[in-house]
Amino acid sequence: MEEEADPEEQAFHSTVREYIIFLLLFGILYVASYLVLRKYLHKEKHEDKLDPDNGEATVHRISLGMCTFALTVAVGAALLLPISILSNEILLLYPSSYYVKWLNSSLISGLWNHVFLFSNLSIFILLPFAYFFSESEGIGGQQGLMGRVYEACLIQLMLAILVLGMAFVLCALIDKSQSAVELFFNVWNYLPFLYSCLSFLGVLLLLLCTPLGFARLFTVCGQIIIRPNFLSDVNDEYYAVLFEESCLRERIKLKSPDKQLNGQDRQARKVLESKLVSLEAQRFKLNQQRRSSPVLRRLIYPLAMVLLLALTMAALLNVLQNTLQLLVGIKALPLATREHFPLGLSSLSKLGLIGAVIEVVLIGYLLAASTVGLYTLPFLSGIRPTARNTPLTQLIVNCGLVLVLSSALPLLSRILGISNFDLLGNYGRIEWLGNFYLVLLYNVIFAATATLCLAKKVTNSLLLEVWRRLKLACTTSLQRGVLEPHRMLSPVGPRKTNNSIRQTND
Repeated sequence: MEEEADPEEQAFHSTVREYIIFLLLFGILYVASYLVLRKYLHKEKHEDKLDPDNGEATVHRISLGMCTFALTVAVGAALLLPISILSNEILLLYPSSYYVKWLNSSLISGLWNHVFLFSNLSIFILLPFAYFFSESEGIGGQQGLMGRVYEACLIQLMLAILVLGMAFVLCALIDKSQSAVELFFNVWNYLPFLYSCLSFLGVLLLLLCTPLGFARLFTVCGQIIIRPNFLSDVNDEYYAVLFEESCLRERIKLKSPDKQLNGQDRQARKVLESKLVSLEAQRFKLNQQRRSSPVLRRLIYPLAMVLLLALTMAALLNVLQNTLQLLVGIKALPLATREHFPLGLSSLSKLGLIGAVIEVVLIGYLLAASTVGLYTLPFLSGIRPTARNTPLTQLIVNCGLVLVLSSALPLLSRILGISNFDLLGNYGRIEWLGNFYLVLLYNVIFAATATLCLAKKVTNSLLLEVWRRLKLACTTSLQRGVLEPHRMLSPVGPRKTNNSIRQTND
């Protein structure tokens, strides 16, 4: 007979297995985040071009490592809810399989707790220190590496005192039952409270950027995918643009050098050069359309537009349903429970696995829309990163914004009713989710703004297309109206010609 395993030994092996899985996931996400940051980092900021004498290379390397860690946590926070939903459905499909025994409630709850811990660490400690460390110059007469460390630590200490003071004031205003002395010594509860406030700001930021992202995704998709041209021949347009471009090049060559031109001729030459650049871009786009398959060119773009429209309508219908259920009282408030959700007991969706897949797709769509809409906002469009041309400090700010959005994404999904998955771990301390009026108002504003943005985008595009079709139809009808009188007034000509031909044949 086989001896029964010791419970302590089983717990030890389970803990070791969970930490191995955590390290593997963290390592994969860290490498991917590092490659993304290196793609956007400014070329002049590379380590081989920095001065090693004053520790600039070391400062850059440490700051980049902290920024990469924060981006890794942000990606993990964004993937946390889809992984949890799919894990529950996998355990329902294979309840007694040996290969999925490692996938349990302890592992998922550990992921939520670690993400909560590392999110606090990145937002309140690592990212501010990386920013101050990269911008520091030294303090106390020390201009080397330690001087920059002292300056960064001093500035961050002052910032921490300011933030903790603001948290103390907010706690005193919200919870008047405790005395000021108890609140002052209860410092360890400030961090979850600050994270709750930051998550609330992240949810408000998602309320602004996600509806804008719904409309912006149609434009981005149109820029990536080649649009079909049903009313024109791509080859004719390509050769017309190519001929115009060659003529414009000859005109520019005939011009004298800049030293021999006066101000007016020089301005005209600049206009011709700018027109040449636009023609080159147009020729490149037409060449892509000409080389692509006609079937794919006419199918991919409409299918992509229909898919985006279907996802947007599904998200809006889900929000409207959640709003009505909250008003009637069928659905409870999204206040998370303190108890862990047992995986593998029941499906999170009424449609089972299909509903869970739809929830995951909608969550991914919300993430894409919020990321695109984030840089559409007027006060954030200037910090959008560009490939090989983004300073390290700007990357740190962008990582902070992405971390705030990804940490608030599970809250957004829970508020809008996209997923019924209970928020595990320390996410359950977000008490403002229990406010009925706040949750209801958020759903109403989200549905209204998303509908307005989508209607404005679709209406403008539709009106422009209708105007173009009407203009084309009017032009065609006018050309026919001009040609028809000439045909009616000259019927004798063709008859004479025919008679002359008959006489000649006779």
